[in-house]
Amino acid sequence: MVPILGLWMPIVVAAVLVFLVSSIIHMALTYHRADYKRIPDEEGTLEGLRKANLSPGLYFFPYCTSPKDMGAPEMQERYKRGPVGMYIAMPSGPPTMTKSLVLWFVYCLIVGVFTAYLAGLVLGPGTDYLRVFRITGTAAFMAYGVGAFVDSIWKGYPWGNTCRAMIDGLIFALITAGTFGWLWPKG
Repeated sequence: MVPILGLWMPIVVAAVLVFLVSSIIHMALTYHRADYKRIPDEEGTLEGLRKANLSPGLYFFPYCTSPKDMGAPEMQERYKRGPVGMYIAMPSGPPTMTKSLVLWFVYCLIVGVFTAYLAGLVLGPGTDYLRVFRITGTAAFMAYGVGAFVDSIWKGYPWGNTCRAMIDGLIFALITAGTFGWLWPKG
């Protein structure tokens, strides 16, 4: 067993490396450009949304007040007519990356802490690199990659988006695993 405080270095170094690599992936590589599509008649659609004066939040349309009402003929007709979807309303104003980048780095640290906690419980000092790599890589992939499935299952995200997110998650997990293997306490 290795105490979590004894793993602070791989936690921080892995978070920094994942943060840097994710920045490179999103700024230099182009495969995430397919994640979003432009709305046809964007200005007309936005004008309609402005008139609705939506507060920030997650909206589902057509909206149904209860599962029982989903089977009502009027509701079924609204679903057939479409569109059916979810809309995320964010606060108005120019987008700012600072808050998102800070929260992403905090998330990377949290993944590192939980990865360290799990690995520290099952591995001792002096454990060989490959075993540390396998355990920490699996834990990190569960945090960075597997969760993307939920968005396609429940929110209708395109499966291509999920596949790209899982590729990123695998890269981040491999970086985390390599860092933990490299900096794992010696026996």
